[in-house]
Order: sequence, then C-alpha cells, then structure tokens
Amino acid sequence: MRLDWLELAGVRTYESLRFEPDQGINVLVGENAVGKTNLIEAIGYLARARSFRRAPDEAIIAEGADAAVIRGEVDHGERRSLIEVEVPADRRRRIQVNRSRLSRSSDLAEHLRVVVFQPDDLDIAKRSPSYRREFLDGAASLLWPAALADQSDYERSVRHRNALLKQMGRRADPTTLAVWNERLAASGAAVMTRRAEALEALSPRVAAAYATLAGSETAVVPAYQSSWGLNDPAGARDDWAARLWAALEEATETDMDRRVTTVGPHRDDPGWTIDGRDVRVRASQGEQRTLVLSLRLAQQEAAQAVAGVAPVMLLDDVFSELDMGRARALATALPSGQAFITTARDEEVPVEGRRWRITPGTVE
Repeated sequence: MRLDWLELAGVRTYESLRFEPDQGINVLVGENAVGKTNLIEAIGYLARARSFRRAPDEAIIAEGADAAVIRGEVDHGERRSLIEVEVPADRRRRIQVNRSRLSRSSDLAEHLRVVVFQPDDLDIAKRSPSYRREFLDGAASLLWPAALADQSDYERSVRHRNALLKQMGRRADPTTLAVWNERLAASGAAVMTRRAEALEALSPRVAAAYATLAGSETAVVPAYQSSWGLNDPAGARDDWAARLWAALEEATETDMDRRVTTVGPHRDDPGWTIDGRDVRVRASQGEQRTLVLSLRLAQQEAAQAVAGVAPVMLLDDVFSELDMGRARALATALPSGQAFITTARDEEVPVEGRRWRITPGTVE
C-alpha cells in the first residue's frame, strides 16, 4: 500500500500543493512551524477522516479559505483508490472514494491504512487509562475496520444511559434503564471481543519489538484490568454480553446515585508490565518510550499480517525524542513499506530515504 500523490488546497499552511512522494521512506526536513506535521496530518485524514492531533475539523481549514480539500491516490497493487475529502467552513464535509460518496468514514480503512508514531504516544504509558483504551481500540479498528462501528455503537449507548442517569438519578425508569443495559451489554461485548483479538495479535509482536529496541530479552506482558470482567480478556462474545449485563444490573443502584455508568469497557485499563512492573508507575521513561515504540511497530506488523499489505507509516518528530542508540534501533526495526518522517534536524534521522525540504506552503 502506498500513496502515489497528494493534493492539498486550503489546508492549514498549504494554499495549494501537489506532492508525489517516494514509494519508500520520505524524510520531511524543515524548521519548526513550517508545515511538516500539517502535511502528514493530511495523509492521516485521508485514512481516518479525523486529525491524529485531535484537532476539530475546522482547524485544518487555512485562514481565509472557504474549505479544506485533501485528495490522494493509493496504490494497492491490484487496485487503486482515489480518496477525496472536502471540509467546508459552513456545511458538512464530503468524502468520496473513486468518485462515489462514502457512507461511513470507517470504510476509509479499506482504502488507506496508516500507523502514526508521535511524541505524545508516551501518554499511552504514562497517563490515564483512556489513552491505553484509545490505543487498543485504534489498533482493533486498524486490523478490522468494522470494529470502529462497534466502538461507536457502544459509546452512543453509554452517552444515552448517562444522559438518563444524569437527568433522573433515582427516578430513572427501570424499564428504560433495562433497555440501555441490554444495548450496552451487546455493544460492549463486541468491543471486548475485538480488544481481546487485538491483544492476541499484538502481544507477541510487542515483546519481539521491545527486545529489538532494548537489545535484550525482556518480559513485556499485557495486564488488562477490569472491575466487571476477568482481567484476562478472553472468551466468546455471548459470555462477555452476559457478564456485562450482570455487572450493569448489579451496579444500577450505584449508577443512579452517581448519575453515571460506572462499569463497562469504557472504564477498563488495558495496561502492560515490563518484567512484572507496572509500566505507568514503575518503569523508567526510557522503558516507557521503548514500550510505546514497540506498540506502534507491533500495530504495523499485525495490520500487515491481517490486511496483506503494509500500512503507511507516519512518524512525527519521533527521532528527536530518542538517544542515538534507540534512534538507530528504531531505524533498523522499521518494516518495509512507505513511510513519512518529519524532523527539524536531518542528522537525527539515521534512515536512508528521499529527503524533502519543507518551507511554509511548499515541499521541494
């Protein structure tokens, strides 16, 4: 899988741009704030219909522009996909693939898959469980795009149940609450099934990648923590549904008092241990950084195994955060395929590839 060309109009710092990258490694070199991240953000938007920087859609529209337009063509070997996204300032966005309107943005992953490495990935290891849930659910949707719809269904059900609890508290209608419990159980079971499958696909690859980056054998093991289910996320979907339904029923009194849903996949912590130590509180920053790089490398390898083609890699200023030893190890560990690497200092990226000079609004 490779991006053959990219066109931007009214996208952040790019008034108009056509970019034809190399099919291998592309190193985007430029000073800070000249548009390196904006360029790979646009590539990521073609794959996800959202910014990996967590920016709202309107933020990608250049100042003074009526709309942001991102177009690109992806070569899959046996087929090609022309992806076009228009984000107007005053109406809903429009997404087309091969000139046909796309009904669900989750279907974009069938046409372009990307794995994003960024300095903020350290939050996966250091910060709250929400970052680890986001990583695991993102990995699941990269491997199986339909998982994104399951996640959306579950999040929608949680919002509706929470709205009922917030408004009514102890006066919540038991019949209505039971309906939402059943919906949460079904959609939550789908989410848990995909999380378990993603962990199964990632775990051996994470351990192998960590050993490569660290230069030594280390026990890197998932440590899934759940207040309502088993801490080993395995089992059939029906079992997960029954378990979650029972937990929701048991928590009903507590939830009515707190006016929020207190159990479910949205409260779990899919953590990791290194040699038996909790990564978040008992690992060094070097170990944490090595783990998150290993997670991304494992995500890339697993996606290639499932889809049969390598996703496009987007590495945003990652090498500047590494010492030279880890930088060289990461360069060696990068799998084959197309990659885009941003940097302010070319000498910090020990990777052979096509160099591009980025200045405001241009790529040369």
